[in-house]
Amino acid sequence: MRITFYGGAKTVTGANYLLDTGEIKILVDCGLNQGSRYSEEMNYEKFAYNPAEIDFVFLTHSHTDHVGRLPKLFKEGFRGRVIASKPTIDLAKKALPDNLNIITEEAKREGREPIFELKDLDGVMELAEGFNYEVLIGLGDGIKAVLHDAGHILGSTIVEIQWQNKSQNTNNKSQTKTEKIYFTGDLGNPPTPLLQPPYFPKDADYAVVESAYGSRIHEDRAARKMILETVIRETLAKGGTLMIPSFAMERTQELLYELNQLVNHNQIPRVPIYVDSPLATNLTEVYKKYSDYFNKTAHHVIESGDDIFNFPGLTFTRTSDESKAINNVRGPKVIIAGSGMSMGGRILHHEMRYLSDPNSAILFVGYQVQGSLGRRILDGEKEVRIFGEKIAVNCQIRAIGGYSAHADQAMLLKWIESAGSGGNLKKVFVVQGEEDSSTILAEKTKTDLKIDAVVPSQGESFEL
Repeated sequence: MRITFYGGAKTVTGANYLLDTGEIKILVDCGLNQGSRYSEEMNYEKFAYNPAEIDFVFLTHSHTDHVGRLPKLFKEGFRGRVIASKPTIDLAKKALPDNLNIITEEAKREGREPIFELKDLDGVMELAEGFNYEVLIGLGDGIKAVLHDAGHILGSTIVEIQWQNKSQNTNNKSQTKTEKIYFTGDLGNPPTPLLQPPYFPKDADYAVVESAYGSRIHEDRAARKMILETVIRETLAKGGTLMIPSFAMERTQELLYELNQLVNHNQIPRVPIYVDSPLATNLTEVYKKYSDYFNKTAHHVIESGDDIFNFPGLTFTRTSDESKAINNVRGPKVIIAGSGMSMGGRILHHEMRYLSDPNSAILFVGYQVQGSLGRRILDGEKEVRIFGEKIAVNCQIRAIGGYSAHADQAMLLKWIESAGSGGNLKKVFVVQGEEDSSTILAEKTKTDLKIDAVVPSQGESFEL
């Protein structure tokens, strides 16, 4: 078994890992590269392997940086099986058309063809098969897989791949040992308002571990709701608008869950709250469908008769006219809109209007990748360009790391320690983080846990 890192190496986005036995080729994730101009140009490059030779693609979850190039893979010849959890497939079916619209608009502006078309999207989704957690999936040639709950977003998975490793013992006799590699995908940050905590393996031989927050510790989870309440109160008291750039998937649903509690317990003033995202509206419907994936607390709230995604003052806007009408609402309000890193979507229109207002505020509740507009605002740039227009940044800028759906350094080390508790963990591959974050986590793994860890480079291969 050989693993090669074709994406997500020394970068947060573009996850794409190839396992190759010589007989069977398995991809884990096929994500878009996001953030800088250079990253986006990488999406136009041909895959470094032959997509027609790929037998299986496992999707850890439905975020764009993990599934966004899947239709491109189909376009270039892939006809194998796509395997993921059932919610992941349903969420991807909602999210990928939205990605296609953005990709098509950008391609038109630049006078070139989009990286894939609707027929490619439809074609690859016909190859998708959904599985429940903890089901053993036979792949042939003695290779098996299991999907475990990653606790990151609805349906997110830790992918376990098992294979038979043949070797010679001291008596020169052939022996076979089952070996396992785990891919964390994006590991969750428990406790979360909706989801179960991640699965902790104890029998890993190898692990591919994300590191978006590999160098940081989140603030106390109990404090995040207090921070959210404080930011809302302060902004509304000034008569301003609170903008929350939010990922349509999971982050928006978590925010709605907590806003529902704040409103129903009169902890914040009752003002208009808008979810200005057709995609978030559609994805919230998927969340309602799969409420059996929620944790016990969320189940208890639902069983008490509370509609956790609906409360007084909440409005979902689907059409562009409804979105524009938000600006006609005078007085304080809260706007949750995509995209989460201000890389596109309706949040840009609200940022054009309110970033320059000292009475308003922008609240970041997710990771801001280097090069993104969100990161530049968060880093304190006093002027940014949106749709070619210079916009002054005078509003309050706040961030709540506790809302991150990514595990922090402490949680990642705890997971790695558990994975190695069986005594067989030979190597940890640290991926999906900026290089300094990945490097710090790898060093902590070696020094604190005494487990070998490496930060692979793009295109680097390792024999397992």
